[in-house]
Amino acid sequence: MGVITDVVAWLTTTSHWTGNGGVLQRLGEHLYLTGVCLLLACALALPPALWLGHVGRGGALAVNLSNAGRAVPTFAVLVLLSMGPLGRYGDWATIVALVLFALPPLLTNAYTGIRQADREVVEAARGMGMTGRQLLCQVELPLALPLIMTGIQTAAVQLVATATLAALPGGGGLGRLITAGFGNYDTPQVVAGALLVAVLALLVERLLTLAERLLHPMRRRQRGTAPAPDSTPEDGTRHGGGTGPDKTAAPARSTA
Repeated sequence: MGVITDVVAWLTTTSHWTGNGGVLQRLGEHLYLTGVCLLLACALALPPALWLGHVGRGGALAVNLSNAGRAVPTFAVLVLLSMGPLGRYGDWATIVALVLFALPPLLTNAYTGIRQADREVVEAARGMGMTGRQLLCQVELPLALPLIMTGIQTAAVQLVATATLAALPGGGGLGRLITAGFGNYDTPQVVAGALLVAVLALLVERLLTLAERLLHPMRRRQRGTAPAPDSTPEDGTRHGGGTGPDKTAAPARSTA
């Protein structure tokens, strides 16, 4: 209980959140680093993955190569890049290492989502005369969107967690809180920094889940289709007077 109390006290101290090197500054650096790496990884992985999934050739090799890259430790790549010429240009060594780390889930999920699109729907659209570009953008991509968004969520959560490594070569982010805590033998600060990273990862995952629900075309269509109001009174009678036919009722549809 002593450590928990100390962590709560550290998090509720105003001086730890503001000023140079405070939590807010480190949080902004962490979000910037994560966002830049995620955008670059999406720009590099999604277009070729979608195209390879559409044409159905060469995608398996690309997916296997990207999955093989997961075996390379991100920390080792970061150290090598930081010691090379790229280490002279600020955070670029960290950005390159994190982008390489985020490519596999994006590439794999996008390619698999396109290949697993309902073939009957795809062939029906092709039979209607759609071009390859129209088929990819209007049919295959909406069908593959849930799996693509899952890949983006996985990559984003991994980036939030792994971006703490940026503190080791002197970069910014919430990892600086953890490394500073280790350097000062301040256990509450170390635990608080790790807790902030975990909470941020959960929030990012939740926000991307909500974004997927808003972007999904089928869910948007379901929300936009409201049931027709029932004009029948609660007592079950129809207005129009007498026992004759209801003159206000809609005409019967022809069965011809």
